[in-house]
Amino acid sequence: MKRFWQKVVGGGSAQPQDAAQAAAVADVLGRTAGVAVYPESAAAEDGALLALALRGLEKSVLAVWPAGKKPAVARRSPWRPLEIDMDGTDVALMEEPCSRDVAAALRQIFPWTAPQLVAGRPSVGLGDRLGLATPGHVRAVRGTGYVPMLAQQSIREMTRTQRSPQDVLDDATWGVFQTGFRTGFGADADHLKTTEDIDRCAAAGFKFFTVDPCDHVDNAAATDSPGVLAGKFDALPWAALGTTAADSRRAYASCRADLGGGEPIAFTDVDLHRAGAKYGRAVAHAAAMYRHLAGRLGAGNFELEVSVDETDTPTSAAEHYYVARELARLGVRWVSLAPRFAGRFEKGVDYIGDLAELERTFAAHLAVAAQVGGYKIGLHSGSDKFSVYPVAAQHGGRRVHVKTAGTSYLEALRVIAAKEPLLFREILDFARCRYEADKATYHVSANVDRVPIACVLADWHLPGLLDAFDGRQVLHVTYGSVLTAGGGTQFRGRLLTALQTHEEAYAEALAKHIGRHLAPFLTSAPELRA
Repeated sequence: MKRFWQKVVGGGSAQPQDAAQAAAVADVLGRTAGVAVYPESAAAEDGALLALALRGLEKSVLAVWPAGKKPAVARRSPWRPLEIDMDGTDVALMEEPCSRDVAAALRQIFPWTAPQLVAGRPSVGLGDRLGLATPGHVRAVRGTGYVPMLAQQSIREMTRTQRSPQDVLDDATWGVFQTGFRTGFGADADHLKTTEDIDRCAAAGFKFFTVDPCDHVDNAAATDSPGVLAGKFDALPWAALGTTAADSRRAYASCRADLGGGEPIAFTDVDLHRAGAKYGRAVAHAAAMYRHLAGRLGAGNFELEVSVDETDTPTSAAEHYYVARELARLGVRWVSLAPRFAGRFEKGVDYIGDLAELERTFAAHLAVAAQVGGYKIGLHSGSDKFSVYPVAAQHGGRRVHVKTAGTSYLEALRVIAAKEPLLFREILDFARCRYEADKATYHVSANVDRVPIACVLADWHLPGLLDAFDGRQVLHVTYGSVLTAGGGTQFRGRLLTALQTHEEAYAEALAKHIGRHLAPFLTSAPELRA
């Protein structure tokens, strides 16, 4: 502790040199303030020592500095210090409960607790619907070289969990500070459909924006007759697309894209009309959303993903090429694109479909991305697709962005099933009753009749429901109803308290489970990981 305190007094940035020193710092701080201190959180900045403390189940920020001095942390915060003795040294100490204002101050003091641009680094999406998953997510990715999207949430998920974009970002900040994760994380405002959604997430500090134009995709175009397709193509919003139907036909008449060993792409009139009818309006909407973002944040200050995965029919390589080429023509700059893949990517379970067909089309999508702009391919609804990851890793490696969300909620329920079986039983029976209504907006095929009621199961059987196809999906899609039942009073408080009580068990469960998602990518060919 004395050696580290000398670094604190000397000013500048510092952190304990190893786990032993971090434990010693945490011990002294904890005894001084009468709290438990997370050792990994201890860090010095501008003459002050800061750490995250735990008093009961409530977390707070500690700041300590030599008495009589006023470091930057004291000057730019409203916190009021106490002068006390810390192992024979007179110090000023502040303790502030975790709050929105304190999180904002923390991001100013330690920029590594704020989201960053991911740029060309390998990345993985790790949605957190409860606000408690970041320590486990960090444990899963630490040392892998992957940048985690720790604040990843769609507006739909925020609405269902009654959280705001600021809540999501602040919860990630606290988890990053707690774990001392200094290598950078991203914040993905997921599946945004309106400019109002963009504004809310931009104001909170998100850096990565996933635009979802799927409401503007014409799914019927996949099977329309040539005559119908031609009429739909002529009726596209050509002013918004910045061209005309005739010019577009001329541009694609001579278009040929070599996919590097796969079947080259060439457009007949029918191919063009189908791609345009299906995705033309979606392209116009995505371009408008991009321009709004650029006007709000300025070019280069955000990253964009375009997602067309939540549609009824798969995106062909030619359709992907059309979307990418049109976006580029309109001046849109994006870092990843999520097509709708062949087969079924249902929530919470493994891939359902022909894996060989998926591999063939996945390689084609990667080839399109490499030719048009070198962006990543987004693998959405990517939770628990363990049969897909080896294929994706082999062909794409770091060029694949796997996005997970609900699986971390399911791992929370696994902990509850093992540690708090009475609470889990209540949630299970409630979820069974809500499933038929809640499944309406999801691609799922679970049969609730194959999920047993709680009273017929012994306690040791409960965690096994999280390994069963039907049990996983029923528990997965009802998360919003569980968290908001009784105005949030029926389960939410007890669920969060239980997870806070069993914080280490939840972090370890997440590290193990998310680690399974990443493992194939970490062992893929070196040239893909480089």
